[in-house]
Formats: sequence, C-alpha cells, structure tokens
Amino acid sequence: MVDYSYQDVLETIHMIQQEHLDIRTVTMGISLLSCVDSDIDAACRKVYEKVTGCAENLVPVCTTIERELGIPIINKRIAVTPIAMLAAACPNADVTRFAKTLQRAADALGIDFIGGYSALVHKGFSAGDRALIESIPEALATTQNVCASVNVGSTKAGINMDAVRLMGRVIRRSAELTADNACIGAAKLVVFCNAPEDNPFMAGAFHGPGEPECVINVGVSGPGVVVEALKKCGKDCSIDVLAETVKKTAFKITRMGQLVAREASQRLNVPFGIVDLSLAPTPAVGDSVAHILEEMGLETCGACGTTACLAMLNDAVKKGGVMASSHVGGLSGAFIPVSEDAGMIAAARSGCLTVEKLEAMTAVCSVGLDMIVIPGDTSADVIAGMIADEAAIGMVNSKTTAVRLIPAIGKQVGDELTFGGLLGSGPVMAVNTASPAVLINRGGRLPAPMQSLKN
Repeated sequence: MVDYSYQDVLETIHMIQQEHLDIRTVTMGISLLSCVDSDIDAACRKVYEKVTGCAENLVPVCTTIERELGIPIINKRIAVTPIAMLAAACPNADVTRFAKTLQRAADALGIDFIGGYSALVHKGFSAGDRALIESIPEALATTQNVCASVNVGSTKAGINMDAVRLMGRVIRRSAELTADNACIGAAKLVVFCNAPEDNPFMAGAFHGPGEPECVINVGVSGPGVVVEALKKCGKDCSIDVLAETVKKTAFKITRMGQLVAREASQRLNVPFGIVDLSLAPTPAVGDSVAHILEEMGLETCGACGTTACLAMLNDAVKKGGVMASSHVGGLSGAFIPVSEDAGMIAAARSGCLTVEKLEAMTAVCSVGLDMIVIPGDTSADVIAGMIADEAAIGMVNSKTTAVRLIPAIGKQVGDELTFGGLLGSGPVMAVNTASPAVLINRGGRLPAPMQSLKN
C-alpha cells in the first residue's frame, strides 16, 4: 500500500483538470490459441465466445474506476493472439470472417478498439500469414474498431523484404478502399520491426505468444503535465535540471498508471501485466510532445536540435517510469504521431518538420513514422522503401520502430486529411519520390546485424 499526502492528491487533481493527464488505455490481452479450429465457423464462434466472455466486465469496471478515482480512462481496448495463427488452421477459408467476428465482439462489449488482426513474418511466411496480410485492406474497410499490424523485421532475424514489398501494396490498397472515409483503413494499420508482445496502444497491439491466457496492460499519457513542469524551470536552467524534471514528472504519471492497473486487475480477476509509460499526445492544445521539445528551447519542433531534445526526453521518461513500477513494458517512450499531436501538426504545416527529420527522430524515440499523411499518388514501392528504412533503424539499434502511413487518395502536398477524435488531422507531407523499385523487388531477407549474435 502506498501512502499519498494531501499535496499529492491536490497535485494529481490539478494535472487531470488543467494539464490533460489521463490513462490513455486499459487494454485486456486475450489468448485465442484455444480457439484454433479447421472449421472456420467453429473457430469464429469460439473467438466470439472467448473474447466476450473474458472482457464482459472490462468497460463497466473501467467506468467505475474512473468515477471512484476521478482519473479519466480514455480508451478501453482488447488485444488478441495474432489472427494469422488461427488462419493457419483453415487455409481455404475467408480470413476476413475473423475480422468481422472481432468487430461483433467489439460492438457487444462497447470497447474502442480491438487489435490483433496481425501476422509475425520477420523471418518468413508460415501457414496463414500471407492470406491474412492480403486480406487486411478488405478487413479494415469492412470493420470500424479492428486494428491490424505486421512485424516484418527484428534484430535477431533481419528484415523480410518480401513482406516489406507486400506491405507497401497493402497500405496503398487499405487507403484506396477507404478513400471515402479519410483513408481510415491505413490509419488502423502498423508495420513493425521488433514488435513488443505487450504493447497496449493501437493500432499495433496484439497478444503475443509469450503472454499469459489473459492479462491487463495499461498505457499512460501526460505530455501536458511535462510541458507545465518544464515551464516552471524557466529559460536559464541547465539541461541537467530539465532531465531531472522530466524524470520526476514521469514517475508521478506512471505511479497513477500503476494504481489504475492494479485496481483493474483485482476487480477483473485478471493478472496485471505492464504499464506502458509512453507519452502519447492528442490533437488538444497543451497535450503535445512537440510542445515539450519546444519548451526545452526549440523555436519549432523539427529545428536543428530536435533529435537531441527527443533523446533526452525519452531517456528521462524511462528512468522516471521504472522507479514507479516494477513492471514497465510495451513501448514506453515518447510517441511522435504527426496527426495526433497539435504541435507536430503545426510544425508540419510550416514546413519545419519533414519526413526525413521524423526518420532521424525515430532513432531515439518510440515507434517512428507514425500517422503521417502522404500524397495519394505515392507508389507502393516508395511506401515499401520507407518501411525498409524504418525497419533498418529498429533492427540495427535493437529497438521497436514502426510505420503508419496514410496515402491521402486524391490529395497532394499542402492538402489536409481529417480523421477526427484522437487520430486528429494532418497536412499531406512531401515524400521523396525517387524510385526504390529495383531494390524492393529483389525480395529475400536483409541480413541481421552483428548485434543478433549477442548471448
């Protein structure tokens, strides 16, 4: 039991009411391995019963915790076993039926998103993988709350370039099939390198093979809290003071996440997994990772020095978070999704923040090229080249990187694409259109770096 002082309580209330502090997500991970069946009808029935049975009380319990503790829980989500593993047992079936089953479960439970329409192909395709990947555009176009992800590389295995090539086409097709709905299909699809098995954030959440039967993972957020803390430091303090301030603030944010995670775990009678202490922004003014970097001393996010500021931020967040919880996992860092961050949106509109700068920032933060709107005529090969570059950064640096690109069908640089809600909106950003087609079409596997031999 942790003792909280009167001042601690008042400070937390202020952070919630004035600085956008919230629990971004309580995500229940559910194993579907017991649902494997060669009969697609039986498999879908088992999936629906398993998901709705395990998560029957997820939303009511989270709502009760919100009311009792006064802490906003923005999203209630579910992550399931990568569906490609189930698809392997019924190779001739229509894989999208699993997506539609997950959507029915989401509707019945009232959850915000369900992730796990996924495949892990970093070393090659096994039974069910290719069929699932090729079905992603239709699956995302015909469902509302289902999210998809594909892991194409890892530090141990290298990069599956055949999968990279395929994902370039899948992203384009996902945007095309949802062109009348802000190309939302592509916004629900993530391509990973070194994907974590316990990530509670969408669209990349799935319940990894190494996870327990059922688990509760929590993702916290609080860029606005960090901004306000840095403002109190003034313009003349040293970098050391800034780092220490971020670390202490991350501790407080993660402590709140730990409290909610424990409460949800006990009330649902489900094991507690991890707290993901990623700083996840929103389009709301004052809740921006970009504004944190600017408060550190940048005129605009994207200016020279941005990568250095982000490196310090990411490190301080992790150091503060691990002191607050013994089970930190997921991605745990700073997210830089352009369309979901008011400061990033402004920097991209001004031209100061470019795709190339975002790629450089990937080397020192969570994820990578996230929620970036690109011209609608960007070729599948160019998209695949962007995936390959991001995957290479993750592979060589032994970290998670990912791509969530949205080709804005019918739009060009300078136009806007609006998703609404937490996904926000964003300007169409310029992309280098020089073709990598010959490289991409070579296929094969990009060899793993020497770090893969660590034992």
